[in-house]
Amino acid sequence: MQTKGTQKQKKSKVKGQYRQDLTPEQKQEIKEAFDLFDSEGTGTIDVNDLKVALRALGFEPSKKEIKTLTDNLQSDNQMKDDENDKQKTIDFNDFLEILTTKMSEKDSVEQLKKAFILFSGNKPFITLDDLRDVANELGESMSDDELKEMLHEASKTDSEEVTEAKFLEILNAMVGGGSS
Repeated sequence: MQTKGTQKQKKSKVKGQYRQDLTPEQKQEIKEAFDLFDSEGTGTIDVNDLKVALRALGFEPSKKEIKTLTDNLQSDNQMKDDENDKQKTIDFNDFLEILTTKMSEKDSVEQLKKAFILFSGNKPFITLDDLRDVANELGESMSDDELKEMLHEASKTDSEEVTEAKFLEILNAMVGGGSS
């Protein structure tokens, strides 16, 4: 499922996350997925079904990521304990919030990959020269020592090259994002 066009970002109910508005078609697709797991028509799904639902929609969340997503919900009807079986459930609004956040993360990773390509000139790594060029284009006056320090911090070695994987890892950590 892909988001289309440029979409306005809003603060998410999931702590520390920004999200993009979804199209009506995307919301309908998410509602249909939710309804598949809400087989009894209660308006909630078991939190254990969340991982399966996310996978069905093209995401590969880890158990830790699921826990983080559900722990961070800040809605009024936050993670209710079902009185009959003592299992935690989420309603459609929380499910929509989680999916919207996940879709925004996916878009963010794609944007970071495009930035890497711009920085690297289509090479599999970013060099000191690449950083210097970007700094100059942005009007930043940085010495080679400062740029070398950035590369050293990014690669955690004496290498003057940063791979795409390391670039994505660093930027995700800087913005508090999840795994790609």
